[in-house]
Amino acid sequence: MDPIRTPGVIAADLVHSARPTPEDDAERTLRPGRLDDFVGQESVKAQLRVSIAAARARGEALDHVLLAGPPGLGKTSLARIVADELEVDFQPTAAPALERKADVAAYLTALEPNAVFFVDEIHRLPRALEETFYPAMEDHQLPITVGAGAGARIVTLDLPRFTLIGATTRAGLLTTPLRDRFGIQHRLEHYDPDELARIVHRSAGVLGVEIEPAGARAIAARARGTPRVANRLLKRVRDYADLRSGGRVDAEAAEAALDLLGVDQEGLDRLDREILATICDGFGGGPVGLSTLAVAVGEEADTIEDVYEPYLLQRGFLQRTPRGRCATRRAFAHLGLVPPPAATPLF
Repeated sequence: MDPIRTPGVIAADLVHSARPTPEDDAERTLRPGRLDDFVGQESVKAQLRVSIAAARARGEALDHVLLAGPPGLGKTSLARIVADELEVDFQPTAAPALERKADVAAYLTALEPNAVFFVDEIHRLPRALEETFYPAMEDHQLPITVGAGAGARIVTLDLPRFTLIGATTRAGLLTTPLRDRFGIQHRLEHYDPDELARIVHRSAGVLGVEIEPAGARAIAARARGTPRVANRLLKRVRDYADLRSGGRVDAEAAEAALDLLGVDQEGLDRLDREILATICDGFGGGPVGLSTLAVAVGEEADTIEDVYEPYLLQRGFLQRTPRGRCATRRAFAHLGLVPPPAATPLF
């Protein structure tokens, strides 16, 4: 029989299993460490500065924070920055890793006072676990059931005051009771090319890449408004530049590398174009249902909806209708196709 494991022991095991790899360390070096280093999202930063300064002045834990927005915009980086600005412990996890109430109890009981507990993709919390957070967030207490059957009893554990920061790419899937318990709620938006160029230039400095302003702008223009994509493209452009241009990233090297990667002038990659081509060619411009589209391109429906659709919608290539997805006139033009007479595109 396995020995009884306390929440603290379970927490240690969870932390050990999530120990960062060298790749994680390399990615973390590209993350800004302070709010002043974080490029873009000016309104969000201004509001966070006020909240952080007020919490520090009172010596209290910051109110719970919900960060929403598409993937790759810096929600995790902002959560780490909040902890650093508050000068408190930072404990990260992801909702899919929380499978049992014991997992939640393990993290919560191991938190330091005023610590930041970060839960990524918080909309994926099972309902039973979500309800475990309610008393912890409001009353800083954790009811646990001891024993089973007729002899079971509920014991309430007192928790240190802490800040729960939840990140979500699909805020609409959060239940109202959970969402309303976050006193601070922000939505991150896509970045403009100038902001992304500044991010690329900073990341190039961290990576030791010699880059010209025109090279940074070329990468930023195809980065889909997303810092994570910009940093990924920078690394691939760096590989190309090391072999073809003596390690220096100028506009010509950047554009040649991105063309080789299949990233076009609009930032669309192979699957983006395949999605549009499937709707335009295979379904006459649409409408086509999401599940049908997912089968046609060989990708998960959730991936299409969460990763690819937001940018295609933002750029005006796609339209959502009650009957399904429709390609716009701009999508046909981008692919060099003529829209059928029956199509009713947006632009």
